Amino acid sequence: MKLHFFYLCLFLLFVSSCSKNESGIITVTGKIPAGALGKTLHHEHLLVDFIGADSTGYHRWNKDSVAERVLPYLLELKKLGYKTLVECTPAYLGRDPELLQMLSKESGIQLLTNTGYYSAVEGKFLPRHTFDETAVQLANRWIEEAKNGIEHTGIFPGFIKISVERKPLEAINRKVVEAACLTHKATGLTIMSHTGLAVPAFQQLEILKEHGVHPSAFIWTHAHNETDFNKHLEAAQQGAWIAFDNFRPDRLERYVDFSLFMKKHGLLHKVLFSHDAGWYRPGEPGGGNFRGFTEIEDILIPALRENGLSQQDIHQLFVLNPAETFKVRPRLL
Repeated sequence: MKLHFFYLCLFLLFVSSCSKNESGIITVTGKIPAGALGKTLHHEHLLVDFIGADSTGYHRWNKDSVAERVLPYLLELKKLGYKTLVECTPAYLGRDPELLQMLSKESGIQLLTNTGYYSAVEGKFLPRHTFDETAVQLANRWIEEAKNGIEHTGIFPGFIKISVERKPLEAINRKVVEAACLTHKATGLTIMSHTGLAVPAFQQLEILKEHGVHPSAFIWTHAHNETDFNKHLEAAQQGAWIAFDNFRPDRLERYVDFSLFMKKHGLLHKVLFSHDAGWYRPGEPGGGNFRGFTEIEDILIPALRENGLSQQDIHQLFVLNPAETFKVRPRLL
């Protein structure tokens, strides 16, 4: 009897251990199983402040006023059957985890926020210490947020957001990418990089490989700016996520063509679509113009169906792919 009890305890310990190690997804209200992510837009913004890293801060907006303006757009998205929106605004560009948590609770939409820095636009959105610190020191800042929460809020990042210039990488871009690699290895958070063209995309993939990070840890953001689908194919074959994430109605034909191209090559499971829309603009009357998050559902998805994509393909693009993308787990070579 005692022996049976001993083995039962071992079994329960094993199950508990597996449960703790199971990869999930980190939202602003806590960790969820990947299967609970649901229909997702993987790249959107609720607030962005372009004033610059040396001037931005929470003093620039009122959370209640922002929430009042933004909430209807999230409720509209929820009515369309979406469960999750990934908010891609990084630190020093308007990231506000407490605002996002408030909006998530009020809307019922799951939201993800991030750690990392935006090194494009000649460093306008980089804090001064970025230029002085090493990649290791930057990574330690981001790892701290991932392990202990953002700014003592108890809210944790669900991915790493970085950016590079749309040209060959400069030294500051390389440092930020290296810091992202180190952070990924320590935390398992996926790297989303505002990139654009193929040249900086493949340079970043080389840096990942130098650090032993698999390309599946990397989202090539704004890949729609690269005109050569074969470049997308090459990166996807390596394992990278290819994100066409600035959908607008005038780009419909190109997005459909890209979908059919990737399906033909058996790589639809590496594609992500979103609007890169929003957002509340501090300093502008009423927060400025806000572009909603419905055009993919209203325009792109019907067009994909009309051109031969199945319901399973749509499910792959907007449910399975984001769930796999944002699973928290180290992806190493």
